[in-house]
Amino acid sequence: MSTQAAPVRRRQARLGEVVRTSLVTPHMIRVVLGGSGLAGFQVGEFTDHYVKLLFPPPGADYSSPFDVDQVQAERPRSQWPVTRTYTVRAWDAARAELTVDFVYHGDRGLAGPWAAAARPGDLISLLGPGGGYAPDPQADSHLLVGDESALPAIAATLERLPEDVPATVVIEVQDEQEHQVLESPGLLDVIWADRVGAPASLGATVSDQVRALSWPGGDVQAFVHGEASLVKEVRHHLRFERGVPRERLSASGYWRRGLTDEGWRATKKDWAREVERDEQEHGPASEPGTLGTARD
Repeated sequence: MSTQAAPVRRRQARLGEVVRTSLVTPHMIRVVLGGSGLAGFQVGEFTDHYVKLLFPPPGADYSSPFDVDQVQAERPRSQWPVTRTYTVRAWDAARAELTVDFVYHGDRGLAGPWAAAARPGDLISLLGPGGGYAPDPQADSHLLVGDESALPAIAATLERLPEDVPATVVIEVQDEQEHQVLESPGLLDVIWADRVGAPASLGATVSDQVRALSWPGGDVQAFVHGEASLVKEVRHHLRFERGVPRERLSASGYWRRGLTDEGWRATKKDWAREVERDEQEHGPASEPGTLGTARD
């Protein structure tokens, strides 16, 4: 009896062409992608949709467009494209334009410098979109907590909320210059936790702000994303001190202080296990829920 091998699932990278760029704040760069390579791109119900941008490593003899599976099959790992995951700030289906916001820290990193240097006509390969969170219009109120990396998803979520539904936002940023205009059809209270030049916190500043909130009661849906330690600290408070049900809480670490993107992806499962142990020690083991969107 013969068996057939399972078909190999090929990842078809799309090709985005830079249409325009702009500065949202001194450290947030907005890049709008378009072009025929985005034909068929679609987003669904989620407000934390993300794409995986594919960058050829330094010194590579190939550039976008390229076949990611072919590159990985024919070249050593050191020559594989480098992945960076970014939230979809907006998708304009009528114009077939994809907006992505990049946190920019000067020459550090990969994606930020690319965004700073991007010019109309530049090409970037990408995979996606993925996603896993959407605000429930039936919730009594919404709490959205994070840092700069979570701002695009938070802003997209606020725009989706029903009228007259209150939302409280707590966001850590570098300083007042990084404050953005956030809008929502609902009732909006935004609290900016400024680091004022200090390194990204380990969650203490934002956690203190969240602990000081006047709790609304009722059915609160919460979204907590950003630096891993920040997320873990705030998640613990919301779950076990505020009593937010696990199924009403989306919490995920987008990055971790002191680690490269590759280092964080390699250790994120350990972080998830730490959070799960915290859940088992303090919460009902039978309660369903999620640790957030898997962006690896």
